[in-house]
Amino acid sequence: MPALVLLGAQWGDEGKGKATDLLGGSVDYVVRYQGGNNAGHTVVVGDQKYALHLLPSGILSPGCTPVIGNGVVVDPAVLLSELSGLNERGVDTSKLVISGNAHLITPYNITVDKVTERFLGKRKIGTTGRGIGPTYADKINRTGIRVQDLFDESILHQKVEAALDFKNQVLAKLYNHRAVVAEQVVEEMLGYADQIRGYVADTTLLLNNAIDDGKVVLFEGGQGTLLDVDHGTYPFVTSSNPTAGGACTGAGVGPTKISRVIGILKAYTTRVGAGPFPTELFDADGEALRTIGGERGVTTGRDRRCGWFDAVIARYATRVNGLTDFFLTKLDVLTGWEQIPVCVAYEIDGKRVEELPYSQTDFHHAKPIYETLPGWSEDITKAKTFAELPKNAQAYVKALEEMSGAPISAIGVGPGRDETIQINSFLD
Repeated sequence: MPALVLLGAQWGDEGKGKATDLLGGSVDYVVRYQGGNNAGHTVVVGDQKYALHLLPSGILSPGCTPVIGNGVVVDPAVLLSELSGLNERGVDTSKLVISGNAHLITPYNITVDKVTERFLGKRKIGTTGRGIGPTYADKINRTGIRVQDLFDESILHQKVEAALDFKNQVLAKLYNHRAVVAEQVVEEMLGYADQIRGYVADTTLLLNNAIDDGKVVLFEGGQGTLLDVDHGTYPFVTSSNPTAGGACTGAGVGPTKISRVIGILKAYTTRVGAGPFPTELFDADGEALRTIGGERGVTTGRDRRCGWFDAVIARYATRVNGLTDFFLTKLDVLTGWEQIPVCVAYEIDGKRVEELPYSQTDFHHAKPIYETLPGWSEDITKAKTFAELPKNAQAYVKALEEMSGAPISAIGVGPGRDETIQINSFLD
């Protein structure tokens, strides 16, 4: 009964797409369980690079059924555009399944997101402006629009009008923005109905039956642990739960059916958007990591903030997710450094702290305490086994494993699908 959760163990952008794609040929279902098109995965297959924003990475694996779970928020325009782009490149997208309970991002959600960020000015969160947060807010406020509502025009119209009764007051009186016309929203949303209808199903029933039948199901999180709305660096977080518990609520599968939880770690650390980042570099090393690692957001196009590996947040990710394994990515980016600092603890108010502080204030003032490990200069992109890595690269991996609290079972040594060292199978 192998049901696996695969998630980011830092602030997102760790290379989850590569990890999911590596497993895609061995699993029957790949499920997105939270987030929306604010998450991006880059997958390299041969000489082809695919940037996925909303679709599960498993859509690139023949024989795998990709599923968008109920915990995802779906922009129908983005969904159809992404499907069209893959179809034009010869990718079969016909097996995609979408939960009828997933919430839809409406045009007014996007409007609210953008005007709110502008209004906040220097206090802005750094959202992608794609309507993700306002859609989740509507969901919690019970004024959201779900995929299934596209197929009942009367219900859709009632729900849109109810949502806009309040939102138009806020847009006009607080933000000096023109009102959104309900009929125009309904007309636009209904235009997607026939194009999406064939993909919609009861995904909770589908996935539970699949697990009970012995199928391999992989739950794929977007963003990362430190962006979780409950367990991340609040308020600089996303609006959903990328942590392992989110897989259960976002896909409708009970925790007793999860057999393994895999955390994806970069060999260094990056972050997009605002918020505290203890190991962030503002020097030549930071620029080198950004340039060599190609650190630009797949979805946002924004340069990522870069810093050295932070073992404190890795340990935290192990704890809150119950991680059984790590997949370490982008080890090749560190080739060429004579010495590589690793953050092993923080200094807060003159005291050494080895666990992530629960206080937002303490974390904001945390200063990294580094240990320095010897680097390597040899090209590692052709390594197929752990033993083929340079001794210093092996020592670096082992040190990170010991500091992080879970075994490193795979290592990315290059961007390609085949540039991965598998140490332990994730499917045992």
